[in-house]
Amino acid sequence: MSVSTAEGDRVTIESWLSEWDDRSLARDVLNGLTASPKDVPPKHFYDTRGSELFEQICALPEYYPTRAETSILINRSDEIVAFGAGELVELGSGAATKARLLLSAMERAGNLRRYIPIDVSEQVVRAAGNALVDDFAGLSVHGVIGDFERHLERVPRHLPDTPRIVALLGGTIGNFKPDARRELLRGMASLMNSQDRVLLGTDLVKDVAVLEAAYNDAAGVTPEFNKNVLHVINRELDADFDVSAFDHVAFFDHENEWIDIRLRALRAMTVNVRSLDLSVHFDEGEDLRTEISAKFTPARVNDDFAAAGLVVDHKLVDDEGRFALWLARTR
Repeated sequence: MSVSTAEGDRVTIESWLSEWDDRSLARDVLNGLTASPKDVPPKHFYDTRGSELFEQICALPEYYPTRAETSILINRSDEIVAFGAGELVELGSGAATKARLLLSAMERAGNLRRYIPIDVSEQVVRAAGNALVDDFAGLSVHGVIGDFERHLERVPRHLPDTPRIVALLGGTIGNFKPDARRELLRGMASLMNSQDRVLLGTDLVKDVAVLEAAYNDAAGVTPEFNKNVLHVINRELDADFDVSAFDHVAFFDHENEWIDIRLRALRAMTVNVRSLDLSVHFDEGEDLRTEISAKFTPARVNDDFAAAGLVVDHKLVDDEGRFALWLARTR
């Protein structure tokens, strides 16, 4: 069910979340803790505390992806929008920090018209939208409150004669296994016509020591972020995880070329999730996978795009060759 609200005449917010979505944590925990091996999707890291911790991670010296991607956007946004883009659709938009760089480039080119952020947090989208229309004359914002895996069909139709960028930034595509990421790319392609482009941010395969350091920082922020999902489950589902009884583990899986992030039980235990009437046993040394972060080669990106009916139009890499932004068009 949609609830539309307007902030003045330039910001529209539509919420497509339902009770089904509100119960996603319960469903995911039930499915994940009864699976073998056990897992929990990474989207459940991001309560208020989790979001604060991730902001700290982005500023850590070991964690290069945010700085690398931002440097590309700062230096090459004019190049990215040069095909005439005047509309930006951003999946998982958050506070729209990176979107500002693209919107500024569209404004410089004289084409800026609309920003369509998609995010589960109405508060964040509303605040970003109001700030953006204050800063960009002539910009309208149409926020879509929803899960971008499920609600892409709620993105509004094209504006006339306005090419759009459909963006997924931050290396988020790496959190999906191959079949799921190709399905997501097909969903993004469904929002495009022949004038439009996908803009995809991917972390690149590189020295294993550099990759593993990014997820095992010396300050210990990443382990705290990883364990935060247990605090979320304890609070929201009346569970009794002993957070101190789990260790953060992050390593590069050479076969799959992804960072595998887990919580490892330091002792045998039984965890009760009272809201689900569920008791789960952990053996000593047993892992709960919380995230994967795939790293990409040009061949992998090309194959994923091809499976979605897309073809690379342009590749942009940061000065150190660690991170890439890819512009792709429909075949």
